[in-house]
Formats: sequence, C-alpha cells, structure tokens
Amino acid sequence: MCVYLNEIGRMPNRISNNDGVTESGKPTASLPLFQRPVWVACFAMTAAVVWGWAYPLIKLGFEYLAITPEMTGNKIFFAGLRFTMSGLIILAMAKVIGRPFAMRKGGDWWFMLVFALMNTTLHYATFYIGLSHSAGARAAILNSLSVFSLVIMACMFFKSDRLTPSKLLGCVVGFAGILALNLGGEESGRFTLLGDGMIIVNALCSAIASLLTRSLVKRVDVFVGTGYSLALGGLLLLVPSLLFGATLPQVNWQGIVILFLLIGISALGFALYNKLISCNPVGKVAIYNSLIPVVGALTSCLCLGEEFYWKYVLAALLATAGIYIINRYK
Repeated sequence: MCVYLNEIGRMPNRISNNDGVTESGKPTASLPLFQRPVWVACFAMTAAVVWGWAYPLIKLGFEYLAITPEMTGNKIFFAGLRFTMSGLIILAMAKVIGRPFAMRKGGDWWFMLVFALMNTTLHYATFYIGLSHSAGARAAILNSLSVFSLVIMACMFFKSDRLTPSKLLGCVVGFAGILALNLGGEESGRFTLLGDGMIIVNALCSAIASLLTRSLVKRVDVFVGTGYSLALGGLLLLVPSLLFGATLPQVNWQGIVILFLLIGISALGFALYNKLISCNPVGKVAIYNSLIPVVGALTSCLCLGEEFYWKYVLAALLATAGIYIINRYK
C-alpha cells in the first residue's frame, strides 16, 4: 500500500481557484465539468448529503429486516447485497455509455483487489457492525474523522494538496463542529469497541481509500473502477456470509425499499465522489464530507426518533464555515 501511496503522491493535477482561473491562468470555463469549482461544489455536496441519509436508512433496514446487534453475519450479508448490486448497476451503466473496461496493465488487478478491500469490504464491514452498536447521530459524528485525516494525509502525499493556513484553519473549524456535536457527557454515550471502535476503523479505511482513488484513474476508467470495487468488495462480504449461513431474517416490502434506496445512495455517491477525487485536489473535495455527520445526525433524529440537541445547529454552522474557509481563499 505504501508503494501505491508514494506513486499517487507524484501525480500532477490542475488546480482551480474561485477567481475564475486556474493557477496557470487558464479560465475555469474551459475546464472539464468535474473540475469547475461550482460543479465540484454541487457534486461533492450531493454525495455528502446522500451519504448522510445512509445512517438512518441502515438502522431502519436492520429494524425492518429483523437484524439484531448480535447478528454479525446477517449484517455483513445485508452490506454485501447492497454493494454487489450497486457495483453491478454502475458497471451496467458504464457498458451502456461505452466506457472502456480493460485494465491498462495485467498487474493492476492486484491494485483493484486492495482498493476493493479498503474501499468496500473492510470499510463497510466495520461500518455496519459499528452502526448497529451505536446511535445514528453518534456514528455520523465519529465517522467524520475521515474528513480531516484525509485532508492532512493528502497534503503529505499529493503535491497539489498543500497545507495552506486557510486549509488548516478550515480543518480546525470543521473539527470544532465534531467536538460540538460530542458535547454533553452522558447524552452522547460512552466509548465501546464494537460501536465507536468499529466506526473509527471505518473512518480510517475511508480516508485511505480516497487516497488510493487517485491511483485508480491511472489503471482503469474511474467510473468502471468504481463499479469493480463495489461489486468485488461486495462479493467479498456476501460470499463468506453465505458460507456461514447468513440470510435476511425477515423479508418485507419496507426492508426491500430501504435496501434499494441504499443501493442508489452507493451508486450515486461513489460515482460522483470517485470522479471528483480523480481530477481535483483531494482536500478540496474531502472537506465537503464535513456535511455528512450533520446530515446523518439530523436525519437520524427525524427518522429514528433520536433526541435533537442544540449542538447539532452549532455543528452545522461550524462545518459550513470550515468548507467556506477552505474554498474561499487561495
């Protein structure tokens, strides 16, 4: 993995600012759609919002499908279904629009296996286990650690991601939002290995996978690579759980609707996010994920009946301020 990270650290990148020109003086209007600042913001926020909705939907899916916290295999099976189908949908769309499917080098399949393990298998195995042992709002808060670890890690590996004062200030302000969400002592719950511990591991997997995405584009079309990683990673969740006899304990229309909503979230979120990461400074895109814990906390309160606290409003303001600071100044 260190070899992959060193390789992507040498990748060049075109950086745009908010003055209508890139750093080389080229008008941003002449850039591809996914590099124009306005569209980067729109697409990144769309991915963040839909991912925020995943928190209450997964909890509701557990409820409707009768998956209890101790049913680890069934949770893995549920996750495997979601990501295998999401990957197949993306690959089908790629086929329809004529994307190239071939890997550029034979050995690139090894990279794809590592990427699938980090981006899907380990990422969501720990996420589903952690979420079943934690409140939706609390899990959303802890998972946002991936945002700030990714911004810092990107500055270490990518020449295009420099740790500027404004970026550092934006991270500090955004992290203050996480701290604000976690105020309140007992009302925020206590640390547990199966709950908070798994969510933290998930956040680190997410950050590393985002770094590896920059190398993905050198090996395969990023849209196809996203489909490969979700389908392969999903199968690595699905097959072992089936071998151990895992199923959906209860099947009803509500649970099926939830499953298909989650499949759509994965297909849309990963397709947009991986494309943005592949052609923009990682920090510029990743900071929008500060919205995920806010959306996750608010939707968990609305959909799951979790108690609403004033700190959620404060966190939303701080996350928004962090995004503005990082993207407003050069």
